[in-house]
Amino acid sequence: MIDISRKTGLLALAAAAAIGLPLLAAPAGAADAVKPIQLDWSFQGVFGVYDRDALRRGYKVYKEVCAACHSAELVRFRNLMEPGGPEFTEGQVKALAADIVVVDGPDDRGDMFERPGEPKDRFPSPYPNDQAAAAAMGAAAPDLSVIAKARPDGVNYLYSLLVGYTDAPEGFELLPGLSYNTYFPGHVLAMPRPLSDGQVEYEDGTPNTVEQMAKDVTHFLMWTAEPKLEQRHRLGFQVMIYLVLLSGFLWFAMRKVWSDQH
Repeated sequence: MIDISRKTGLLALAAAAAIGLPLLAAPAGAADAVKPIQLDWSFQGVFGVYDRDALRRGYKVYKEVCAACHSAELVRFRNLMEPGGPEFTEGQVKALAADIVVVDGPDDRGDMFERPGEPKDRFPSPYPNDQAAAAAMGAAAPDLSVIAKARPDGVNYLYSLLVGYTDAPEGFELLPGLSYNTYFPGHVLAMPRPLSDGQVEYEDGTPNTVEQMAKDVTHFLMWTAEPKLEQRHRLGFQVMIYLVLLSGFLWFAMRKVWSDQH
C-alpha cells in the first residue's frame, strides 16, 4: 500500500503553500486565472475506474520527464503492481526498480553502501534534499505524490497547466527565464515548458502528442494521490445495495408488525 501517513497532509500543505513553484503557487494576479479545461476522466463518478493503459503511459511520462525535477516519495515501486494501479507484473516492477541506485546501510562495519533498487524502495528524489534542489533550480519543486488532490479540480488544473504554455501576448512583460501559461494564476511561472510532441515514446503506439502525454501523466498522478479509489467505489456501491436491501426488509417487517395489530 502507498505510504499515506502524516506525511500526506504535510506534503499537500507544502505543495499548496509553495510560493512561486510551478504547480500550485498563486501570485497576486490570481484573479487573472482562466478556468481549467474540463475533461472526462474514466475515474470520475460512482463507478469510475482507472484506465490501466493510461496509468502505464503516465508512469513513463513521469519517469522520463517529471522525475527529473520532482519527487513522489509516498510511492514505492511495489505499488505499481497492486490491484487498482498500473498493475505491472512482478518482473516488470523488479526491472524498473533495478534501474535506480539506492544508498543503504549501515552494514556490519557501520558503512553506507550502494545497491540496485528493489520493489520495496520509494520512487527516487532527483536531489538529496530541498537545499540541493533550491540551489539547482532556484526553489525546491513540490513532491507530486498527492499533487492531484492538493487543490480543487486538481486533475483538470494539472492537465491545463501542462498544455497551457504559449507565447506571451503583445505588450505582456515577461522576464528572462520565465514562461507564460494561460491557466496559471498570473500567467507567469518559472517552470519551463515540460512537454513537447514526440518527447516520450509510447510502446503501445498511442500518439505521443503534448495533449496525450499531459492527460496520461495527470491520470497517473491522480492514482498516486488516491490509489484506493476503485476499492472505495466498490465498497460504496456494496454499502448502497446493503442499505437498499435493509430498508426493504425493515419496511416489510414494519408492515407485518402493524398488520398483526389489526
